[in-house]
Amino acid sequence: MKRFLKFLKWILILLIVAVLGLYITGYGYILKGIWVVYLHGHTTAYIDDFEFFETEEIPASTIPQPWPIHKKYNTVEPTQALSKMNDTLGTVAFLIIKNDSIWFEKYFDGFGKNSQTNSFSMAKSITSALLGKAINDGYIKSLDQPVGDFYPQYSGSGMTVGDLSAMASGLNWDESYFNPFGMTARAYYDDDLAETILKLKVVEKSGVHYKYLSGNTQLLAMVIQKATQKQLATYLHESFWQPIGFENPALWQVDDGENTLVKAYCCIGSNARDFARFGKLYKDFGKWNGRQILDSNFVAKSIAPRFAESPEYGYGFWLSDYLEKKIFVIRGILGQYVIVVPEDDLIIVRLGHQRGGKTGMPFSLDFYVYVDEVYKMLTQNQ
Repeated sequence: MKRFLKFLKWILILLIVAVLGLYITGYGYILKGIWVVYLHGHTTAYIDDFEFFETEEIPASTIPQPWPIHKKYNTVEPTQALSKMNDTLGTVAFLIIKNDSIWFEKYFDGFGKNSQTNSFSMAKSITSALLGKAINDGYIKSLDQPVGDFYPQYSGSGMTVGDLSAMASGLNWDESYFNPFGMTARAYYDDDLAETILKLKVVEKSGVHYKYLSGNTQLLAMVIQKATQKQLATYLHESFWQPIGFENPALWQVDDGENTLVKAYCCIGSNARDFARFGKLYKDFGKWNGRQILDSNFVAKSIAPRFAESPEYGYGFWLSDYLEKKIFVIRGILGQYVIVVPEDDLIIVRLGHQRGGKTGMPFSLDFYVYVDEVYKMLTQNQ
């Protein structure tokens, strides 16, 4: 018994030393990550982790504009392949909008049409839309304005706000999702996001090639916030949430209650119907029900490749030519999608717990299954 108590004593001492070591070396945020993820039965960030983070609310629009319901709403059952994929990957919302009307929708696992789930990197596209709005509003001169105009430590680097949106900054961000000591984990769980971002250096020539870095979008958000002198959640509400009639409030995670810097590279909590509005807005080149909300030239540039050798990305939006169609996509790491096929006036939204396996192509397997099976469903109802 004495040996056992002595053993426990040493284990406790080692744990205390480990905890103190993490805090002393600046890695105390790892403890929050362990608590939020592993001690709640997960192995990575998850779609309903908002209760463990500070958030800023984006109020619902005072002029809500519900989606019209298609005359053939839910008259076709999902294909067997789609049902299997939804079940396997833990889909919580699947929505098909055809000709600007809800043609099909289904919810799972206790989620409904108003349920909030984490956008993850879909927030990158929304932040890029805010860049376009800030240019429209005269807060930012153009895509070519230097980041150094807002943060002098980047003066002379050649890095522009457009480079941040198009993932061409040359910053030394480490895009590692499973390294607890890496920048992505620190950005997600630490309490001073600006401090982490402003330590980044430009180590490659900006504006010459695509390299996906979450730090790009976070720095872009800080530029927009500095240019507008508005909290980004506030600017998002007045720029998009209010005028295009979002029916539900949303939450945007912030680093802590004091700094209140939104995690712009991720973490907007909303629902399938409201996320779909950004698909329609860009499908219609920035116009919403006859009103020009966002400059059409900015939208056109956003959903076209910036670099010929990287046709999968524009300015904040993913791109595909699957089925020989021009498709643009708002995308999150766990298989969050707003898939838009303008030529067919089609929007597909999928939210859920997991994404499909890697394919060696820009998108995982689930993306291709969702597109294929939706077209099969549509042909059944012609």
